[in-house]
Amino acid sequence: MSYDLFAEYYDELMCEVDYPARARYIDGIIKAFKPDAHLLVDLACGTGSMTVEFASMGYDVIGVDLSENMLSKAREKSDGSILYLCQSMQSLDMYGTIDAFVCTLDSLNHIESREQLLLALSRVSLFLEPDGVFVFDMNTPYKHGNILADNAFVYETEDVYCVWQNEYIGDGRVEIALDFFEQQPDGLYCRESEYFSETAYSVEETERMLGAAGLKLLAVYDDMTHDEPKPDSERLVFVAGKEAHTPVC
Repeated sequence: MSYDLFAEYYDELMCEVDYPARARYIDGIIKAFKPDAHLLVDLACGTGSMTVEFASMGYDVIGVDLSENMLSKAREKSDGSILYLCQSMQSLDMYGTIDAFVCTLDSLNHIESREQLLLALSRVSLFLEPDGVFVFDMNTPYKHGNILADNAFVYETEDVYCVWQNEYIGDGRVEIALDFFEQQPDGLYCRESEYFSETAYSVEETERMLGAAGLKLLAVYDDMTHDEPKPDSERLVFVAGKEAHTPVC
């Protein structure tokens, strides 16, 4: 998936996400595990809504995304203080080591294979400070098998009508088709489509992949809480680092 078409409608379709609240939540996790973190990389930053929140908190922020169109939208929100890089997570190349990496809103689920996910995790490990922290969230196998499943969802905004269709093919993998219908000046609708997949992993498999990449799992939380994962958790937040260390608060 190029995400270039998706970029045009992303902010409208994600309008219910409380970016300030999610950024504060992640900031609290970062401060618990690395209180002196200053340089932060927002992986798969998309249109930069989370990125600008982290910048407003005083972090020196780098936003990374594969889509030029997504980054174009992100730059429009920035005051110029954020460095944006067009890179895939699998070919991540930083100028030095990083205090904190963040990857939110199930972006890692979009990586198409375990081999490619391991490569992305390995690139994070390569550039993470020895006492740095990596905070990311992922959709769960429960969500893919029971919520997304073979269901269809419809999103209608002032500018676009979107039909989201899923096909669950097993092993945590969902094939997704997005059809966008945009009304033209003559009243007719133009249809454009994008296709991608998401794969969900158990906590145990995620921990194994982190270990293979040289990272250690430090904590796992039910989304937007500090509670343990539940059988019906739809999204989990993972905290990883190169060394096991205890949060300061």
